[in-house]
Amino acid sequence: MKSKSPPANNISERTYRTKNYIIASGYISDLPVAATNYYYIPEFMTPSRSWQSFLEETGVLLRFTGRFFSQCFRPRYEIAEFLRQCFIIGYRSLPLIGLTAFIMGLVLTMQLRPSLIDYGVESQLPAMVGIAIVREIGPVIVALIFAGKIGSSIGAELGSMKVTEQIDAMEVSGTNPFKYLVVTRVLASTVMLPVLVMLGDAISLYGSFLGVNIRGTTSFDLFWNQVLGNLSFGDVIPAFVKSFFFGFAVGLIGCYRGYYSTKGTEGVGRSANSAVVISSVLIFLIDLVAVQITDILGLN
Repeated sequence: MKSKSPPANNISERTYRTKNYIIASGYISDLPVAATNYYYIPEFMTPSRSWQSFLEETGVLLRFTGRFFSQCFRPRYEIAEFLRQCFIIGYRSLPLIGLTAFIMGLVLTMQLRPSLIDYGVESQLPAMVGIAIVREIGPVIVALIFAGKIGSSIGAELGSMKVTEQIDAMEVSGTNPFKYLVVTRVLASTVMLPVLVMLGDAISLYGSFLGVNIRGTTSFDLFWNQVLGNLSFGDVIPAFVKSFFFGFAVGLIGCYRGYYSTKGTEGVGRSANSAVVISSVLIFLIDLVAVQITDILGLN
């Protein structure tokens, strides 16, 4: 039996068609819709457009992630492009991350010193700074800098290739653009961020050493003995492992936003911006999950 349409002039909100009924969301003269072949649903019970878009976007991202893992282990392997991306993503990011890490260690030491002097534990300054940097501050700050530089770069690069139809041309020519463009960049981000985190931690601790010696005198050997002597397995390994997930999230989101970029040059800008924002949020969420896991495992 065919369903009858509700009076168009009486419906003030959205209308949803189903197989047998028309489901209307709205009011008719402040009264619910009364009919035998369509139902009234209050506005608060209908899904908002923002939630629909969020769920749709999440589904597309999960499918994109599944496609990455399916393509990652299939030949042909783009070794040359992977190494080139490691150089671009890792080596060219080192100056910015090194400068940021050095200033972070120096400032953190200078800020902590007065408080520790008040409590009479100034001698523990190297140990406290070392644990804070290695365990939490170093990986998160380096990952955020990495997301701002690499996430936006990947999003803009792939977005411009998408809107200028270069990706479509690669598909027509028989090249697998997903493996060449996406897989190599995601793998390079996943591998290089932990390396940058380790280098950033070392540079930051060196900045802390200089900060300690601004108003005092501490030998290089004594400083590093205090730092390394107070670090444990539960401080180093979880921070190192979660940096892989940080890099994977940054690379995946940057490639996803760029690969599905639309609306010309405006879409390229949006892809770069959203890649940074979403990657930064995911970094904090992954860090939250990592802290909970390490706490459950008793590594804190």
